[in-house]
Amino acid sequence: MDMKYRTDMGPSGTAQEGWDAQEIVASAQEAFKAYSLFSLSRRRDLISEIKKRLIQLVPSIARMEYEETGMGNIKDKIVKLMLAVGRTPGVEDLVTEAVTGDHGMTLYEYSAYGVICTLLPGTNPCATLISNSIGMLAAGNSVIHIPNPRCVGVTRYVAEEIDKAIRETYGISNLISAVPQSSMQQAEEIMNHPDVSMVVATGGSKMLRTALACSKKVVGAGQANPVVIVDETADLGQAAMNIVEGASFDNNIMCVSEKNLVVVSSVADALVREMRKLGVYYIRDEADMLKLTKATVTSHMTMNRALEGKPAKMILETAGIPCNDDIRLILVDTMITHPFFTEEFLMPVVSMVRVDDFEEAITSALFIEQGNRHTAMIHSQSIDHLNRAAHELQTSIFIKNGSSLNAIGCDGEQDTSFTIANITGEGATTARHFARRRRCTLTTGFSIR
Repeated sequence: MDMKYRTDMGPSGTAQEGWDAQEIVASAQEAFKAYSLFSLSRRRDLISEIKKRLIQLVPSIARMEYEETGMGNIKDKIVKLMLAVGRTPGVEDLVTEAVTGDHGMTLYEYSAYGVICTLLPGTNPCATLISNSIGMLAAGNSVIHIPNPRCVGVTRYVAEEIDKAIRETYGISNLISAVPQSSMQQAEEIMNHPDVSMVVATGGSKMLRTALACSKKVVGAGQANPVVIVDETADLGQAAMNIVEGASFDNNIMCVSEKNLVVVSSVADALVREMRKLGVYYIRDEADMLKLTKATVTSHMTMNRALEGKPAKMILETAGIPCNDDIRLILVDTMITHPFFTEEFLMPVVSMVRVDDFEEAITSALFIEQGNRHTAMIHSQSIDHLNRAAHELQTSIFIKNGSSLNAIGCDGEQDTSFTIANITGEGATTARHFARRRRCTLTTGFSIR
């Protein structure tokens, strides 16, 4: 008979209203102690139960997230959630390495950290929570999620549903939990609690700086400003399709989505024509550019958050620019010093700068990406250009002749990750990044060579 483990710290199975940081961490620590007795096969079964529950809830989660945040669209959120549930690696990601020699055998294996505290973004809160939870549970941890202030309700709901699946099947409460409010003070108390062994921060720079100050393991996914190079050898029809597909997805609130284009002048007009065929509104006229800038850029030269994740048509209407209903994306042909380039704009607005040649394209792309080393793309048929761009930009995600959606597994082949740890260097995180890599050596024997 399968033994049950029970840590009933709260009737709803997640952090309760009125609990302080000590109580929240204590409940997660008790859950971890029970979970640490699970074999890998039981972890695999537990994750399977979670996926069965979540897959039925995807449409309602997408709707709740859209209604609470007001960003993106439900259709694309469903795609993201399905990827998070279906394509996030589990225990299979914890690959054992073995080295043998004349003096014995050495194993490298992955072990749990313990209690992990995660800081969730407002742009992709539920997909990030689900993907990270699967990876962290696969690695053997318990998890406390800190919601973004924009989406506390839906974050709590998803965490509770995951916790219910675990509690009803295995009798452990609070293996996955979300705090009742998004409080900076409580978040700092939890992050710095001695029983929290790892902090995973996805999103805002202020919270990331706080996380990095903790005296413990931190996985940090910071700001991005993805740039796309299009050179004179590119397949312009394919490039246009990829750019529009990625930049318009969920109204461009993804951290990996195309934000800026650097295009060799000789093909720029042709690329614009191809993009306009796909429902792109093109702006080069100075009067319209000024209207759009006034609507989307604040007096502090930052993004107008009231339009973050809003549809392209709404943004144009706010700017006083008439357009058709089928506009998917706004393309702005402007100077490289415009705030559209220097700031990350999480809206379906893509800026474009024209350059003389590939050398200038590389220089411009490096300026725009600003050393974030997050995501970059290139469209080219030149092997030399493809390789040079990848080497010089040094981003965690680099895509050649494809859409940014390839970065999150939409091609059906790649694993899914919604925490791209550009700051701490892990890149696209999976279960192994939420575990300690341990070395165990057995002297003498165990070599059959």
